[in-house]
Formats: sequence, structure tokens, C-alpha cells
Amino acid sequence: PNGCGHRQIRMCLVHEFGVRVSHKSVLKVMRRMGLECRIRRPNPYRKYSSYRDETGARAENLLNRDFTADRPWVKLGTDVTEFRVADGKAYPAPVYDMGSKEIVARDVSRHPDMAQQRRLQWWRDRLAGLNIRQSMSRKGNCIDNAATEQVFGHLKDEFHAGREFASYEQFKNELDAYIIHWNTKRRQIRLEGHTPEEFRNMSLTA
Repeated sequence: PNGCGHRQIRMCLVHEFGVRVSHKSVLKVMRRMGLECRIRRPNPYRKYSSYRDETGARAENLLNRDFTADRPWVKLGTDVTEFRVADGKAYPAPVYDMGSKEIVARDVSRHPDMAQQRRLQWWRDRLAGLNIRQSMSRKGNCIDNAATEQVFGHLKDEFHAGREFASYEQFKNELDAYIIHWNTKRRQIRLEGHTPEEFRNMSLTA
């Protein structure tokens, strides 16, 4: 990862070392030591957009921007974003659990094609057969899928920014390693400082 800010450092101190400290105190120490987190800054490049026009069948927008979930496997989100690599581009499509904040699955393609997103009728039938209700935001409206867009922002800042990948294969391998870090090591404020894996395990034993 590219690094972490004072909130991540504070959560690690609290949960891993038992230190009682506020995030403001951590920030003061970082400033005194000349340490600065350079992630989560505005991206000067145009963000990837999959908008081409409405295509195919549409499901209702059941979530309607309500991304809250108090346990895992209640609400899952997905979308596609674009990364530049040395020999072209890569298009990851993670599946994000809005309850545990865990990336539970992912696919990476060289092209943002229909096979990756599986929005065809057979896929909708498959979801219905598993009693999973599908919710689709309108194309071109990122706010309707803000939870997944937020994950994209962290991936771009913490994993990709300022780095070069010599090949598509290197990008895929290192993305897999970062997602393991995200799920097992990266602590989340909205999970009261726990990692996604810790939160999921606590939910299963509650």
C-alpha cells in the first residue's frame, strides 16, 4: 500500500497495541515528525466512466442510496473502474459487502465488457434463483453507487497512485495482495476500528 493516514495509525495503536490515544494526538505527532499522508488527494485525471447509453433490461434501484447494513451478506455492490498499466489498461470489478466493508470477490479484465458485468438475462435469472434481489443504479450516476465508488477511490489512492506496473499480470497479482490487506489488515472507522475480517467473524459468532 502507498501508506496510511493518522486515523489508520490511531486504530492500529488502539486495537493492536492497546494504546489509548485520540486521532488528533496522532496527527500532531505526525506533523511534528514531518510525516504527511499523500493519499486521498484529488485526482487530476478524468475518471473512467462506463456510460455509453442505456442498454439491456434494468432492475429497480431498490437501495436508493441506502448503503447501511449491520451485518455481512445483506447488501453487496459492484461496478467497474479503470487502471493504467504499462501494456494497456486493466478493469477491476470488485464485489463489496456494505456490512463488513469486505471485498468478497473480484474480477479483472483487459476490457470492460458485458461478460465481466454479466447483466444479461441469464444472470438476472441466476440471482432470482438464489433469492437475491437485484438493485441497479442508473448509468452515469455515480452517487447511486457511492459505496462502491468509495472503494474505487481508496484503491486508486492507496494501491495505484504513484506506482508503475510493468505488466497486466503484475497488476493483477499485486491487486490480489492489496485486497487481502484490505480485508485482513486495513482497519475501518465505521467498523469501530476493526478490520472487515474481524467484523465478519464477530458477526458470525454473535
